[in-house]
Amino acid sequence: MTRKAPAEDPGDARLRVGSPKNYAAGIPAVTSSLRHAGTQMGARRGLLTLLRVNQKDGFDCPGCAWPEPEHRHRAEFCENGAKAVAEEATLRRVTPEFFAEHALEELAGRSDYWLGQQGRLTRPMYRPAGGAHYQAISWEDAFAVVARELASLDHPDQAAFYTSGRASNEAAFVYQLFVRLLGTNNLPDCSNMCHESSGSALVETIGIGKGSVSLEDLYEADLILVVGQNPGTNHPRMLSALERAKHRGARVIAVNPLPEVGLLRFKNPQRPSGMVGGGTQLADLFLQIRLGGDQALFQAFNRLLLEAEDDAPGTVLDTPFITAHTHGFEEFTEPARKTSWEDVREATGLSEEEIRAAFREILAAEKIVVCWAMGLTQHRHSVPTIREVVNFLLLRGNIGRPGAGLCPVRGHSNVQGDRTMGIYEKPSEDFLDALGAEFCFAPPRHHGHDAVETIRAMRDGRVKVFVGLGGNFVAAAPDTELTERALRGCRLTVQISTKLNRSHAVTGEQALILPCLGRTEADLRPSGPQLVTVEDSMGMVHLSRGRLAPASDHLLSEVAIICGMARAALGAHDPQVPWEEFEADYDRVRDRIARVIPGFEEFNDRVRQPGGFTLPHPPRDERRFTTATGRANFTVNPLEILRVPEGRLLLQTLRSHDQYNTTIYGLDDRYRGIHQGRRVVFVHRDDLAARGLADGDLVDIVSEYEDGVERRAPGFRTVAFPTPRGCCAAYFPETNVLVPLDSTAAISNTPTSKSIVVRLESDAGASRDQ
Repeated sequence: MTRKAPAEDPGDARLRVGSPKNYAAGIPAVTSSLRHAGTQMGARRGLLTLLRVNQKDGFDCPGCAWPEPEHRHRAEFCENGAKAVAEEATLRRVTPEFFAEHALEELAGRSDYWLGQQGRLTRPMYRPAGGAHYQAISWEDAFAVVARELASLDHPDQAAFYTSGRASNEAAFVYQLFVRLLGTNNLPDCSNMCHESSGSALVETIGIGKGSVSLEDLYEADLILVVGQNPGTNHPRMLSALERAKHRGARVIAVNPLPEVGLLRFKNPQRPSGMVGGGTQLADLFLQIRLGGDQALFQAFNRLLLEAEDDAPGTVLDTPFITAHTHGFEEFTEPARKTSWEDVREATGLSEEEIRAAFREILAAEKIVVCWAMGLTQHRHSVPTIREVVNFLLLRGNIGRPGAGLCPVRGHSNVQGDRTMGIYEKPSEDFLDALGAEFCFAPPRHHGHDAVETIRAMRDGRVKVFVGLGGNFVAAAPDTELTERALRGCRLTVQISTKLNRSHAVTGEQALILPCLGRTEADLRPSGPQLVTVEDSMGMVHLSRGRLAPASDHLLSEVAIICGMARAALGAHDPQVPWEEFEADYDRVRDRIARVIPGFEEFNDRVRQPGGFTLPHPPRDERRFTTATGRANFTVNPLEILRVPEGRLLLQTLRSHDQYNTTIYGLDDRYRGIHQGRRVVFVHRDDLAARGLADGDLVDIVSEYEDGVERRAPGFRTVAFPTPRGCCAAYFPETNVLVPLDSTAAISNTPTSKSIVVRLESDAGASRDQ
């Protein structure tokens, strides 16, 4: 039975602010999961589908990339994973009749939530130049449109090919192969906007852009620092891992600007005993740090470690490790010892005693893991901050031994795997050599555009065709108005998607929607049911098997869509690539991956072992560091303090509990006490008073940047909240409009979505803070 979505687009008309929760998960998480599943999928179908999530014979959750434990619970999913599955396996459908009823202009005015609630896309759709509506098109004709527009370009670099983290390894591999056969490395991806800073810092310091820990390391740690991360909403299954580590004796320090309830108290819904009583207190210490102050905090820790070694030589630092495996220690120590407590206090907003209390926990621990997410990666100085985290762990030999290491917690389910498969605008020479040798062609060697450069290139008319493999580029990108103008200037925009989103409503002169199968669905080819693979955030590669009947007979898999575009666009110019064979049997794609990418030898056999296999990681496995020096590198990172003008605030954009990345599942954020709305800004009560504002006032948020352009997000309700003084927070994508395109992290070019200078203006338009 096909179910229609409600036509109402409520916006924030019913916004209500209540009290924040004092624990995460528990019975409300179970209730929410079942409600979403029942509403979207039907009760029985929903429950059976959820029981296959993250199982060894099931499908990988289309949400986050947190790894599965060896011994899995029968319900190995979290609340937000259940929402992600429900959204994909929904019974609601978007048909050609829907597009006939709703013009493009109308869709562009709808909310992100309303668009997502309409359901699964069912047919390829085409918006011709000048057309007010999308209209149905055959797959053959859709591929011909892509081929025609690509052939009309003056150079392959006039096309860009975006990838979200939901694409499988097989789809990502054939996608980058197609793009490089065309002759470009324009492969921007969602990593550019999230964890690029992590990769940039880690490649330089340890030789590989991935974390160095496994789940077992987390369980064995003495101390876990969770920094700039809200796992209760963004990676809820991480809470179970932290709880297990706590039961084994680990201590946890949470470092974050907001007091996120998931780090403070957790009621584990996988255990009946976990849902009664007070739950488990996860954080032994909470450091409420000022936005962007993490670099200063780790520099203070490093100074204290050096001083403790001076006081008790040979008992604090791991001198044998430093001597045998690192480079630059002496150059690092001199400025580290000069770290100013005055600067640290200003940057962090923490007292020296608070920092010394955390340091006592550090000194008492032998095995330390540092976990982080976008709270560290989306500042101007993000790369130096993460390099300072590496310094901290190197000092005591906490990389490459059990129970210790680096743990960047990636977002979307296969974002790390996509990069492993070659989705990167700056590929290594070794990768290009192997790819070219396998397929008998000369891959392009010049660097392509990342996400920010792609927007600039579209704006300037240097990119005329944009293809998106999954995701919602418009809602994920910074500087929303500029990004939308840039996309509308293209000759063709193509979106490979499961569901309707804002990127379908903001198009080039022509636009295509190419609907694909989801993770939950059976992918049946003439050779039999097809399997895909993903890589989690700790480097484990495993199979994903969909079981549900496809949402429409007209859907194709991501692999089939890419192969179809490649055949149409490349024609007889790629005789070495058996696109039809790849489309018919994904084992043949994995055979080629095994010959091109190190660590995937005997791919088809190894991935069919229960639980899959772990990719090699030289620092973790051998304490071998493939950097320019052949060792792990200490670095010197001049401290950057984020200072804002008088009367201004530093804004971070964040998710609500009812969303994942740009997908809005609902209008509640029960952990923070927000119901039936999203246009809220969290501000310290004293900062509101200093601006003549009260809790509940209506304001515009206006960002201030050196280019002098005013960027405005209108109509936000102020919410008095325990943020650090001088800092505030609001949800994205509504506040992406405030993030200047040119405000990016040094080296990684990631938008600075966690440190935006803003002022608040009353609804009447007069500034209350000048």
